[in-house]
Amino acid sequence: MNPDGERLLVELIEKVGLLRRDLQHKQDLARYEARIARIDQKVEALVTQIATSDAGLAKAIETAWKQPARSLAFRNVAHQKDDGSEE
Repeated sequence: MNPDGERLLVELIEKVGLLRRDLQHKQDLARYEARIARIDQKVEALVTQIATSDAGLAKAIETAWKQPARSLAFRNVAHQKDDGSEE
């Protein structure tokens, strides 16, 4: 997969992870528990499959799913560093 595709995949998983976290905080997760469980299974299968060829991408996807706020914070820091280096 090319770097842009990898980035987009991690961002998609991160957004779904943030949605899951919001549902938890709003006490709505029980309504969607079965759907979230299926998504979790698919993400874990994806991580397992990708880990055979790209451990770094697999770790990024896993972090984006399990700790989406952390993943977003690290991406924001990296983005700020990139912006600062162009000046």
